[in-house]
Amino acid sequence: MTKERASPIRTTVLPALILAVALALPFLVPQYYVQFASKVLILGVLAMALNLVVGQGGLVSLCHAAFFGLAGYVLALLSPKYDPASLLLTLPAAVIAAGAVALVIGALALRTRGVYFIMVTLAFGEMLFYLFHDADFAGGSDGAFINAKPELVIAGVRLLDLDKPLVFYFVVLAVTIGAVGLLTMLVRSPFGHALAAARDNERRARALGFPIFRIRLIAFTLSGALAGLAGYFAAIQFGFVAPQMLGWHQSAVALVMVLIGGLSTVTGPLIGALVLLGLEEVLKATFEQWKLIEGIIVIAIVLLLPNGVRQLWPMAVGEADPKPARDDKVAPSPARAPETGHA
Repeated sequence: MTKERASPIRTTVLPALILAVALALPFLVPQYYVQFASKVLILGVLAMALNLVVGQGGLVSLCHAAFFGLAGYVLALLSPKYDPASLLLTLPAAVIAAGAVALVIGALALRTRGVYFIMVTLAFGEMLFYLFHDADFAGGSDGAFINAKPELVIAGVRLLDLDKPLVFYFVVLAVTIGAVGLLTMLVRSPFGHALAAARDNERRARALGFPIFRIRLIAFTLSGALAGLAGYFAAIQFGFVAPQMLGWHQSAVALVMVLIGGLSTVTGPLIGALVLLGLEEVLKATFEQWKLIEGIIVIAIVLLLPNGVRQLWPMAVGEADPKPARDDKVAPSPARAPETGHA
């Protein structure tokens, strides 16, 4: 299948313009909107992490909120009661913990298929939810407070104070840009092509020698670690963690963001987060029954724009909207190890 070449405006000018707006935003709007933008970026990273499994891997997971909330709890548990925690200590610990739990859950859940995979991930997510809901060490159903936000201190010099909204916004923006770069590199790499090949035609990819189970497990683990990264900064922003962060409802919200933004692009879920959260802000201030109206609008978007709201750009400028690129031929790696696990 021949891939359509995207216009330079779409690939270069538009991203540069969006980045310029993001950098200038804190100096143009009140602090409330800076905090709102930080929230959009954090949940956008969560949605992009989920999309690595859903969009690129073809696997619908309902436990990514568990990784999201787990990282927040790691920060809360490692933070001193009144003093700021070390960013260099707590950030790697939170991401590694989320990735390790994703590795264990993925090793078990990926042995199932279809609706069974969805139910297994949902079950694991609910297990973690009730673990923290009923555990006294984590504050039980009341959750836990983070009284002082982490700091980056090297040789006695404070380099980052995340208690300042402006500093926090730019750190989250840098994390988001890093996540976009990492996911773009993964999707375009041989690993990403192998993951997409397993999504499109698992039997064919297996016949060509791709270690399907291993590829999906790596993707699931990386996705869980990125979800944990988002959860860490969410806990910093709100200064509080609660079991609801791990619930299936949060996973469902992230999945809606993926569907609104579009499955076939890396940044689509980030756009979906902006659309969904922006829609909530507008509807809350306008209608009493805003949840009902929000649901109707989301359903309309999914039905009318199956490739997400990103379709609106090519429709507006008269470009053909490229379909997800799926090669007709998948070449096996010249030195591919045999698969060791069940698919």
